Amino acid sequence: MKKLCFATNNQHKLAEVSQMLAGKYELLSLQDIGCNEELPEEQETLEGNSQQKAEYVWDNYNVSCFADDTGLEVEALHGAPGVYSARYAGPQRSDADNMNKLLLSLQGEQNRRARFRTSITLILDGQQHQFEGIVTGSIAESWQGDKGFGYDPVFVPDGHDRTFAQMSAEEKNVISHRGRAMQELVRFLKGLEV
Repeated sequence: MKKLCFATNNQHKLAEVSQMLAGKYELLSLQDIGCNEELPEEQETLEGNSQQKAEYVWDNYNVSCFADDTGLEVEALHGAPGVYSARYAGPQRSDADNMNKLLLSLQGEQNRRARFRTSITLILDGQQHQFEGIVTGSIAESWQGDKGFGYDPVFVPDGHDRTFAQMSAEEKNVISHRGRAMQELVRFLKGLEV
C-alpha cells in the first residue's frame, strides 16, 4: 500500500482522512515521518502556505504528502483576517482573542457576510496538485455553541440557523470548507491507479 503523509499532527483530522482513503493509502502523520519541527507558513495566500508546507515535507523527508491552510474571509473587512486568521489578534494564536477582535471589528456593521476557504496542496511522487473548499455564511453577533475550534462559534453557514460550534462534527464535515477540499482530494486520489 502506498504511503502518504498528511502534514498535520491533529489526530482527529488524521483519523477522518484515513477512513476516507482506507484500502488505497497508508496515511502517515508528521510524527510518523520524524518531522517534529514547526512547518513554515510565510506566504501571503492560503494556497502559498499549503504549498510551502507540502514542499517542506517533500524536500526534507522525500515523502508524498499533502498540507492544508484555512482562512476566514469577511466581506466588510475586505477579506480579513484571511491568511492571518490563526494569529489575527496576535502571535499567541488564541481562538477567544481572535473571535473577540473579529466581533469588535464588526460592531455596528450591517454586512456580516463571510466565507471559510481551505486550500490543500498535494505532492504525489514530485507532482503538485491543488484543491479548494469554500463555505459561505455570515458572522453571528455573539459566540454560540461549544463544539469545534477557531471561529466556529461565530460562523453561521448559509442555509442554517446554527453556528458550526452548535453542530456535531459529522454535520459540520458534510458542509465545511475543509470537508469539501478533502472530498476533492479523496476523489482525485481514488481516481488514480495505485
